Amino acid sequence: MEGTDFLQGSDLNEAEGKVTGRNHARILSARKDLIGKSLSLSYREPLLIVRGEGQYLYDERGRAYLDCVNNVCHVGHCHPRVVEAASRQMAQLNTNTRYLHPNIIDFAERLTSCLPAPLEVCFFVNSGSEANDLALRLARTFTGERDVFVIDHAYHGHTGDLIEISPYKYNGPGGPGPSVFTHQLSIPDGYRGRYRWGEPELGLLYAREVGEKTAKLAADGRRPACFIAESIVGCGGQVVLPSGYLAAAFEPVRQSGGVCIVDEVQVGFGRVGSHFWGFETQAVVPDIVTMGKPIGNGHPLAAVVTTREIADAFANGMEYFNTFGGNPVSCAVGLAVLEVLEMEGLQQHAFEVGEHFKKELGELQKRHSLIGDVRGLGLFLGVELVRNRESLEPAGPETGQVVELMKERGILLSTDGPYHNVIKIKPPLVFSRDDVASVVENLDEVLGRM
Repeated sequence: MEGTDFLQGSDLNEAEGKVTGRNHARILSARKDLIGKSLSLSYREPLLIVRGEGQYLYDERGRAYLDCVNNVCHVGHCHPRVVEAASRQMAQLNTNTRYLHPNIIDFAERLTSCLPAPLEVCFFVNSGSEANDLALRLARTFTGERDVFVIDHAYHGHTGDLIEISPYKYNGPGGPGPSVFTHQLSIPDGYRGRYRWGEPELGLLYAREVGEKTAKLAADGRRPACFIAESIVGCGGQVVLPSGYLAAAFEPVRQSGGVCIVDEVQVGFGRVGSHFWGFETQAVVPDIVTMGKPIGNGHPLAAVVTTREIADAFANGMEYFNTFGGNPVSCAVGLAVLEVLEMEGLQQHAFEVGEHFKKELGELQKRHSLIGDVRGLGLFLGVELVRNRESLEPAGPETGQVVELMKERGILLSTDGPYHNVIKIKPPLVFSRDDVASVVENLDEVLGRM
């Protein structure tokens, strides 16, 4: 795991020159001058990463870090098949989508074959933020309404319209608060929410709020344009939705003419293991599904897939054009990712390794009182740290300390949740049982010394 033979001697100098042109200190100093201060870095001592392979990242000295949080590189950093597909197509052609090309059709056919009917019309874009922004436009155009239901602490992207529907941002430092069109719902968190695990029909209890807010809008002569939710709440703390929640939440929205959007930007493409899409674990079919991050394995690619009825309503005379969305290179990359997922059986792998990982973390929970909850599906996991299991007092500073100490041991983790006390784990799907053993062993030692 140390990877000390990766860059040595002249190879190190060559890598620094080609990849960075500057050493660690100079890059950090230049970043402070040249890059906006709101663009944050991970860890107290930021890493200079020059190479990735599989589930590992390597710094300028050749040290390997086990990457437990980079769900962007879904099938592994620099997967050879994905790299080759991008390189081959780049050498032939890359242009906008005003010309006919087979790649966009091949990719659209392959992608929609992974989705249930009536999700059959694709729009290709460049990021999850673009995907969610377009989904919001589709919903508002289709319904003629503006109001949006969102889950507390959700994050759906960085455009102006998406900041307005992302409590993670508008309620955070520097945030302006919700707009008049944004209606915030409680996180359906069975661990520390209003209703807890063990209560009957937990999903229905939380979903009642959607019906109440729909009725309140109707009393004001308004209707929701849409309800948008991640299929597992990410920034809100890796919270798995209670069974039945989405179905019950969708019902009043659809009855009032609204649209239901599921954000699969972090969760989709087999990460949950048991299903290809997170929304399938809730036995629902959304009207619009958005995708990003894993779809391109690090390449800037994202997508919106919707029904023909909604897509046709959007074709109202105003042209929709995206210069790079759906270009031949991006579509070649997207196809390669889907091929790798199937050829290497990574969905089943995510299920098996994820179940094993969650079980091992559960054993740690028995030994360390700091661990209040272990949750997740497949390789999308969360470990919530608390100072007291009865009061659930969040152990935010301790969680940050654990992440820093694990980084010193060559294991990259991160934090999330309203109280920054949830360790989030969402590695590339090539993560192995040996990797699980390494994380658990080191986490056991770190927690034991705190």
